[in-house]
Amino acid sequence: MIEKRRSLQELDEAISRGTHATRLQALWHATDLLIAGRYSDDQIWVFGEVIGRLAGEIEHTSRVQLAKRLAYIDQAPTRILDELAFDDSIEIAGPILQQSQSLTTDVLVENARSKSQQHLLAISNRKSVPREVTDILVVRGDRGVVNAVTKNGGATFSDPGFLHLVRRSENDSILAVNLGRRTDIPRHIFQQLIAKASDEVKQKLLSEHPNVKRQIQATVTDVAGKLHLKFGPASKDYFAAKRSVGKIHQHGELNENRLAEYAESRKTDEVVVGLSLLCGLPVNVIERVLFDQAGDLLLVLTRALSFSWRTTMSFLFLAAPEHRISSQNLETRKQEFECLSLKSSQSILEFYQSRRDLVSMEGPSRRLPQLYTN
Repeated sequence: MIEKRRSLQELDEAISRGTHATRLQALWHATDLLIAGRYSDDQIWVFGEVIGRLAGEIEHTSRVQLAKRLAYIDQAPTRILDELAFDDSIEIAGPILQQSQSLTTDVLVENARSKSQQHLLAISNRKSVPREVTDILVVRGDRGVVNAVTKNGGATFSDPGFLHLVRRSENDSILAVNLGRRTDIPRHIFQQLIAKASDEVKQKLLSEHPNVKRQIQATVTDVAGKLHLKFGPASKDYFAAKRSVGKIHQHGELNENRLAEYAESRKTDEVVVGLSLLCGLPVNVIERVLFDQAGDLLLVLTRALSFSWRTTMSFLFLAAPEHRISSQNLETRKQEFECLSLKSSQSILEFYQSRRDLVSMEGPSRRLPQLYTN
C-alpha cells in the first residue's frame, strides 16, 4: 500500500509538470500497455489510477477514442469503465455500454434507470442483457429501445417483462411481430400476444414460422369459444343429444366406440356433447375444434384421449364439407396424427381444462380476462 501511494504521488507530480501533449502521449502509452499484456488485479488497479487521472485532463474527442479502445478490453479498470459509461455524451458512453463485458449488472441497472434513451438503446444492443436490466428497459425505453431489446436474441426477459411487452405491442405491430419471433416467449404469454394481435401480425408470424400455426389456431379457437359461449346451441336436437349422451355417460358407457358410431351415423350433436363430456371442455369449444378446417386441434384432442386413427378419421369426415376429404389430405392428416406425442397432446388438453373455470364464469357480454388493469 505504501508503495502504491508513493507511485501515485510521483504520478501526480509528473502529470502536473507535463504539458497537454505529454499527458496525452502518456495516456495512450498506458492504454497500449494495458491492451498488450495480462496483469494482476493490483496492476490493473494501478493502470486504472494512471488512465483515470490522465483521462481527466483530455478533451471530448480523446475521451471518445479512449472509450472505444477500452470497450473491448476484458481487463479494463472497472472504475474507468463505470465513469465512461455514465458520461452524458453517448459518443463516450455508447461504446462502453454496448460492448464492454466487464460492466456489472448493478451498473447496467443503475444506468438504465437514470440515463437517456440513447444510453438505453446502447444497452439494448449488448451481446447479452440480463432480465434485471430488461425489466427496466421495457418500462423506461421508448419505441426504438423496446424494439431493439426485443429483437436482441441475447436479451432475457422475466414473465412480467414479457407481459409488459405484450401490453405495449397492442399499438405497435412491429413490436408484436418482433415479440412473436422470440423463441423463448412462454407459451401462455404467446397466446396472450396472439389474442391481442391484428390479423396482419398473425399472418406474418404464421408465414415466417409455420411451426407456430397450431399455437395460433389454438389461441384463436379458445378466444372465440369464450366470446360466444352460451351454454350450448339452443336447438331441440342439441338438448335431446345432451340428455341421451349424458345418461350414457352417467352409466359409464360413453367411450371411443360409442363416439365413432355417432360419427359414422353423422350424429354431430351427439359427437360434440360426447367429446365435451370426455374432455371436460365447453360444448362450443369442442364444436369449433371439430369444424376447424385445419384440423390440427382435433388431432391433438383425439391423441390426448388415446383414440385410434380410425375414430379420428370418422370425426374428420363428419366435419368435412359434404363429408368428403381427398386421399392426399387424409394421408397427410394420418401422418400428422401418428407423429403427435401422447404426452404433449395431453398437456395441451390439460391447459384448456385448467381454463374452463374462467370460461364458465364469463357470460356472453363479459370481456375477456385482461393481463393488466388500467
